[in-house]
This record gives sequence, structure tokens and C-alpha cells, in this order.
Amino acid sequence: MKTVECVPNFSEGRDQGIITEISNAIRTVDGVTLLDVSSGYDTNRTVYTFAGSPDAVFDAAFSAIERGIELIDMSHHRGTHPRIGACDVCPFVPVQNIDMDECVKIARKLGKRVGSSLKIPVYLYGHAAIRPARVELSAIRSGEYEGLAKKLKNPLWKPDYGPSQYTKQVKRSGAAVVGARDFLIAFNINLNTEDRTTAQCIAGRIREKGRVVIDDRGNRVHIPGSLRFCRAIGWYIELYKRAQVSINLTNYTKTNMHHAFEAAAEEADSLDVRVTGSEIVGLVPKEAVLESGRFFLQQKGKSQNLPEHEVIRAAVGGLGLSELEEFAPDKKIIEYML
Repeated sequence: MKTVECVPNFSEGRDQGIITEISNAIRTVDGVTLLDVSSGYDTNRTVYTFAGSPDAVFDAAFSAIERGIELIDMSHHRGTHPRIGACDVCPFVPVQNIDMDECVKIARKLGKRVGSSLKIPVYLYGHAAIRPARVELSAIRSGEYEGLAKKLKNPLWKPDYGPSQYTKQVKRSGAAVVGARDFLIAFNINLNTEDRTTAQCIAGRIREKGRVVIDDRGNRVHIPGSLRFCRAIGWYIELYKRAQVSINLTNYTKTNMHHAFEAAAEEADSLDVRVTGSEIVGLVPKEAVLESGRFFLQQKGKSQNLPEHEVIRAAVGGLGLSELEEFAPDKKIIEYML
């Protein structure tokens, strides 16, 4: 059986009624299993994870987006997470007996339907991107929702599907970004400070694209970050009363959670703050957790040839995954959920 995963991110993390309505829009589609719903109050964002057959996942994604733009008014939206629309991003991920090319076809088909039926601008990203400048989500989302009206006037940013005009509907819904990608781990690292600037500094030092500094002559100098396949920003979360380094790991086989955690801890130490723990948003592949567990076992000089649950426990302890909320492997590891 072919299995594809879809992970749409909606710009609503506070109104439980709206969050539930979008969940119900997904659940009502036969052949789809809603695996996880992760909401953040300060980010004002909810990440849904569901999986199933390609046709069923396509239908569920459209149903969720349709319901989301009915209920979410972006003109009133405020949150710490970058966003460009009510359904900010909707990626498809190959899971079993399906390749990336098929996910690209699903993404483009969905983008076309959303643009024509729901009358909102749609951009394609990741492997589904038609234009090289749109491969990176951050490039499309630059300027965010507030800059969308200006963006639509620029011929270089004509949507791949849907209207180019800033209509009343577009003002309410914003744009949607649809694509296909590999597994991505959304991973937030907690700091023992409320200073967002410190988190932003750490993010700039470790993320692949690095940061820009001003040298002694007043010139802008680009300094690459220490980790490949790592995207990061810094923010302050009022609910937790602490700053976080918010990270997306785009290739966990090359740069995994423990790599990011250790790098962030080293940078934090140089700034006289401490990393206290972390959290995973959405689901995570089992092998990624096991690899981190083996790293921390090796770090302590312990055997890595332990039962799976003990290696996972080592990862949870080493990464501090239960600092903010208990990490339940049966609810956070995708293979266990499937």
C-alpha cells in the first residue's frame, strides 16, 4: 500500500474551536489517519500530521485548507512564527511505497485546485517548486502576510496558481504554500533566559545560512553557520517564560537533533546562558530518536546495544524532551503512530 504523509501548518493556535474544526475536516475523509495535532499559543499556529493513501490524503488536505480559510481571518492574526497565510504551508512527504515524484504530482494538483476553487494565491516550494527561486520556503514567506499585497504586485512573485490580485478574499486568507519534501524535524531548544536576542544570536551562529555582522570598517560580512541542513530562528515564548531557538532539520541523516542541541549548548555557554531542554513539534522518525539516544549513551561511556525503548529513553533524557511536556514515544514517533 502506498502511504503519504501531509503536514499542513495553519495560522491558528489559540481558538480550540477552529483547531477542532480543521481536525474534523481531516478525520471525515476515509483512508486517512490524523496522527498528531500540535498547537502553540505564542506562535499562534497548529501543525497537523496525517497519513494515508495518496488520493485520500489529497482530499483531506483540500478539505482542511477549505475549512481553514473559512474560519481564519489573517487580518487579525498575530504570532511569533513567520507566516504568509491561513494555511501557511502544506507539504507532502513520501512514507511507504511512494516516491518523491508522486508527492510532487499531488502537491501541484492540490495547488492548482486550491488556487482555482478557493481563489487564493498558491506558491509551490521544495521538490514541487517550478521556479528555482521558490525552492526555499523562507524565500516565499519573506515579507510574511503583511507584505503580501506588495509581493503580488511584483511580476517575479506572480503565484503559481490562483489570483495575483489582492482581493477581499486574499486579504482574509493570505496565500498558501504547497510542496513536497523529505522528513523534516521541527525542534525547539529551550534557554534559561527570556532574552529573544540571545536566542536569535544562537540561531544565526548554528543555522546553515549563517548571519551577517558588521566588521571594524563598517562593512557587512556574511558568516556561515556551523550546521548544514539546519534552519533556525530565535523567539520568546510567553507561555514558557523563556526564549527558544526554533529549528527545522531538513536532513536528519546528516544533521540530527543531538547535533543541533550540542551546537546550541556550546553557543549558549559562550553567551553565559544555558540550554535546559527541548521539544519536538509534530512527529519524528524513530531512527532520528535512536541515533540521538546512541549518541548520548556513547557520550556517557555506556553500551549502545540496548533494547529500543532504553535507547529512546536515553535520547529523551539527553535532549531534555520532557522538560516542558512529557515526551510520549507512542504519540510522537511516526512509526509507532502508523
